[in-house]
Amino acid sequence: MPADSHSAETASPKRDDDSPWKEALERFFPEFLALLFPAVHAEIDWSKGMQFLDKEFQQLVQEAKTTRRYADKLVGVTLRDGTAVWVLIHVEVQGEPETAFAERMYTYHDKIRDRYQVPVASLAVLADTDHRFRPQQFSTALWDCCVDFRFPMVKLLDYAAPERWAELEASDNVFALVVMAQIRAKLTKDAETLKGWKFHLIRLMYERGYEQARILELFRLIDWMIRLPKALEADFRQTLYAYEEQQRMPYVTTVEQAGIDKGMKQGMKKGVQQGMKQGMKQGLQQGEARTLLRLLDQKFGPETAQVHRERIENAELEQLDTWLGRILSAETPETIFH
Repeated sequence: MPADSHSAETASPKRDDDSPWKEALERFFPEFLALLFPAVHAEIDWSKGMQFLDKEFQQLVQEAKTTRRYADKLVGVTLRDGTAVWVLIHVEVQGEPETAFAERMYTYHDKIRDRYQVPVASLAVLADTDHRFRPQQFSTALWDCCVDFRFPMVKLLDYAAPERWAELEASDNVFALVVMAQIRAKLTKDAETLKGWKFHLIRLMYERGYEQARILELFRLIDWMIRLPKALEADFRQTLYAYEEQQRMPYVTTVEQAGIDKGMKQGMKKGVQQGMKQGMKQGLQQGEARTLLRLLDQKFGPETAQVHRERIENAELEQLDTWLGRILSAETPETIFH
């Protein structure tokens, strides 16, 4: 469905893109580097710990006189040879790419070295949706006086390609779920389809067997990144509750801090006790069936979706989940349903 056809009731609410990234970097910094910058991760002695230098970075930002908020982090680590270094992570998550991004990276990098006299590595993560926006260096020159600043860059949009997405789905790195949530939040315009992706990521989180504390951390980040309209959010929470009851792992729905409305939770629990559990399971199946049909329509056309509609609508939940996992990398419809 085209983005301009959405009504106000079905459009997803405005996301706070910066804050979840800041929290994700603090909670999963080693995993972040291992997934997106593995060569950097391999050079760090993680047994020496790490230090988030928020005070130092805030002083730097004030000196740079920028009024725009960014999901940037400055982290102190120790290399395997014992050298103490700082890693400056720049995350560009705005809807529109920033033309001065590379220059801002150079400015911050130079200010850190000048003020604190420490080795600095600046790494860039681009979470925007412009395929052409790929800054990797800042250069300036006057006569024979030149500055050529180059930096490693990762474009999250590249991971939306079927083969790269399959790598994220198969990864045991916890940060892969954060990246997948960011990609789907940015690229999925239809709110109903986005709800399907949100539940798919939550199911992946559970299936990986994480402990309760980690599940709650990840849920909060995914929930923060993928915002749904009010009615669809209520439907999603109901589906999630039914799934947790089925798995006998009600981690999210039993914790107030996870952001679930107490009255809604109690109402859903009462409904289950009154025999609604089967109905919610059917709702879960119907939701995944609708998501799969939408994706088939978008990828292979409405005729293909119509051909497979009856089979999809009558499939069991486990079978639907398997087909959803195949659709992104499928080159033909037959490879989904084999």
